[in-house]
Amino acid sequence: MAVFRYKMKNVLDVKEKMEEQAKAAFAEAMAALNAEEEKLQTLIARKEWYEEDGRRMRQEALDVSELRDNTRAIDNLKDQIAAQEKEVAKAQAVVDKARRDLTEAMQERKIQEKLRDNAFEEFVHELNAAESKEIDELVSYRHGQKIKEKNAVIYSDDM
Repeated sequence: MAVFRYKMKNVLDVKEKMEEQAKAAFAEAMAALNAEEEKLQTLIARKEWYEEDGRRMRQEALDVSELRDNTRAIDNLKDQIAAQEKEVAKAQAVVDKARRDLTEAMQERKIQEKLRDNAFEEFVHELNAAESKEIDELVSYRHGQKIKEKNAVIYSDDM
């Protein structure tokens, strides 16, 4: 029996490896994005704590230096939050690019798999055609042999 060998298997293997690398890059980008978002949430939570502390100080006896320190801390955190939001946006851009690369790698792999499937279908079709031809030849040969036998019997009866 004939064995199917896909001529472009090495291309398919490369596409599969590229897809795996794209998946790893995407996972790494997502992890980085999550870390940056976590840093942002930590900064926001700290800012909220300082704001709450500032409200508490305003309700108690006023200590101007503590209130000034609190205001500076809030302003500093606002700057850090703005910078961290930029880092999150950068990480999101990396994730978006990694997602596009992954999608492209998956599409290329699927194209190669479809080509392989088509080649296999063609192989099976050719195999079936060859088998059918062989069966037809065998049937024709047997039919020819039966006709020869009948003719031999008819000629032997005539003599």
